[in-house]
Amino acid sequence: MSDSALLSGHWHLIKAELGGENSPELLALCVELEFDAVTYVVRFAGEIADHGIYTLAGSALTLTGTAGPNEGRIIPCLWQCIGDRLRVCYGLDGTAPAAFATTAGSPHYLATYRRKAT
Repeated sequence: MSDSALLSGHWHLIKAELGGENSPELLALCVELEFDAVTYVVRFAGEIADHGIYTLAGSALTLTGTAGPNEGRIIPCLWQCIGDRLRVCYGLDGTAPAAFATTAGSPHYLATYRRKAT
Protein backbone atom coordinates (compact mmCIF):
# COMPACT_ATOMS: atom_id res chain seq x y z
CA MET A 1 0.00 0.00 0.00
CA SER A 2 1.34 3.45 -0.90
CA ASP A 3 1.90 6.09 1.76
CA SER A 4 -0.86 8.30 0.34
CA ALA A 5 -3.29 5.35 0.37
CA LEU A 6 -2.34 4.64 3.99
CA LEU A 7 -2.91 8.28 4.95
CA SER A 8 -6.13 8.72 2.96
CA GLY A 9 -9.33 8.79 4.95
CA HIS A 10 -11.07 10.49 7.85
CA TRP A 11 -9.29 10.85 11.19
CA HIS A 12 -10.66 11.98 14.57
CA LEU A 13 -8.36 13.73 17.08
CA ILE A 14 -7.97 11.73 20.30
CA LYS A 15 -4.93 13.41 21.91
CA ALA A 16 -2.87 16.53 21.35
CA GLU A 17 -0.07 18.50 22.95
CA LEU A 18 1.57 21.83 22.24
CA GLY A 19 4.81 22.97 23.78
CA GLY A 20 4.91 19.99 26.14
CA GLU A 21 1.39 20.62 27.49
CA ASN A 22 -1.66 18.42 26.88
CA SER A 23 -4.48 20.14 25.01
CA PRO A 24 -7.70 18.59 26.33
CA GLU A 25 -9.83 21.55 25.28
CA LEU A 26 -9.20 20.71 21.62
CA LEU A 27 -10.85 17.34 22.06
CA ALA A 28 -14.12 19.03 22.95
CA LEU A 29 -14.12 20.73 19.54
CA CYS A 30 -14.45 17.41 17.69
CA VAL A 31 -11.42 17.96 15.47
CA GLU A 32 -11.32 15.88 12.31
CA LEU A 33 -8.66 15.60 9.65
CA GLU A 34 -9.32 14.22 6.18
CA PHE A 35 -6.82 13.29 3.50
CA ASP A 36 -7.48 12.24 -0.08
CA ALA A 37 -4.87 11.66 -2.78
CA VAL A 38 -3.47 15.24 -2.71
CA THR A 39 -5.56 17.44 -0.40
CA TYR A 40 -6.30 17.75 3.30
CA VAL A 41 -9.23 19.28 5.18
CA VAL A 42 -9.44 20.15 8.90
CA ARG A 43 -12.87 20.38 10.51
CA PHE A 44 -13.83 21.75 13.92
CA ALA A 45 -17.27 20.60 15.07
CA GLY A 46 -18.10 19.64 11.48
CA GLU A 47 -17.18 23.01 9.95
CA ILE A 48 -14.26 23.29 7.53
CA ALA A 49 -11.62 25.39 9.27
CA ASP A 50 -8.56 24.83 7.10
CA HIS A 51 -7.60 23.05 3.91
CA GLY A 52 -4.83 22.71 1.40
CA ILE A 53 -2.57 20.29 -0.41
CA TYR A 54 0.07 17.93 0.91
CA THR A 55 3.14 16.00 -0.22
CA LEU A 56 4.75 12.91 1.26
CA ALA A 57 8.36 11.77 1.26
CA GLY A 58 8.78 8.81 3.59
CA SER A 59 8.04 9.97 7.14
CA ALA A 60 7.97 13.62 6.03
CA LEU A 61 4.59 15.23 5.39
CA THR A 62 4.38 18.80 4.10
CA LEU A 63 1.11 20.71 4.33
CA THR A 64 0.54 23.80 2.19
CA GLY A 65 -2.50 25.80 3.22
CA THR A 66 -4.68 27.07 0.38
CA ALA A 67 -7.56 28.53 2.45
CA GLY A 68 -8.28 29.28 6.07
CA PRO A 69 -5.89 30.44 8.79
CA ASN A 70 -2.95 28.60 7.23
CA GLU A 71 -3.45 29.95 3.71
CA GLY A 72 -0.01 30.44 2.16
CA ARG A 73 1.79 28.66 5.01
CA ILE A 74 3.98 25.61 4.57
CA ILE A 75 3.96 23.33 7.60
CA PRO A 76 6.51 20.50 7.66
CA CYS A 77 5.50 17.47 9.71
CA LEU A 78 6.50 13.98 10.74
CA TRP A 79 3.84 11.33 10.36
CA GLN A 80 3.37 7.73 11.37
CA CYS A 81 0.41 5.43 10.80
CA ILE A 82 0.06 2.17 12.73
CA GLY A 83 -3.23 0.32 12.44
CA ASP A 84 -6.07 2.78 13.03
CA ARG A 85 -3.81 5.42 14.65
CA LEU A 86 -2.10 8.36 12.98
CA ARG A 87 0.48 10.53 14.73
CA VAL A 88 1.47 13.86 13.24
CA CYS A 89 4.01 16.25 14.69
CA TYR A 90 3.55 19.67 13.09
CA GLY A 91 6.40 22.20 12.80
CA LEU A 92 4.33 25.34 13.32
CA ASP A 93 7.35 27.61 12.87
CA GLY A 94 8.11 26.20 9.40
CA THR A 95 10.92 23.89 10.51
CA ALA A 96 10.54 20.13 10.41
CA PRO A 97 10.30 18.37 13.78
CA ALA A 98 13.08 15.86 14.44
CA ALA A 99 10.94 13.63 16.68
CA PHE A 100 7.36 12.92 17.76
CA ALA A 101 7.68 15.14 20.83
CA THR A 102 7.02 18.61 22.15
CA THR A 103 8.82 20.46 24.90
CA ALA A 104 8.08 23.65 26.80
CA GLY A 105 8.36 26.57 24.43
CA SER A 106 8.74 24.42 21.33
CA PRO A 107 6.81 25.35 18.17
CA HIS A 108 5.64 21.76 17.69
CA TYR A 109 2.12 20.42 17.87
CA LEU A 110 1.81 16.66 18.33
CA ALA A 111 -1.56 15.12 17.49
CA THR A 112 -2.80 11.55 17.62
CA TYR A 113 -5.83 10.62 15.53
CA ARG A 114 -7.99 7.51 15.21
CA ARG A 115 -9.29 6.48 11.81
CA LYS A 116 -13.05 6.96 11.61
CA ALA A 117 -15.03 3.88 10.64
CA THR A 118 -16.65 4.18 7.24
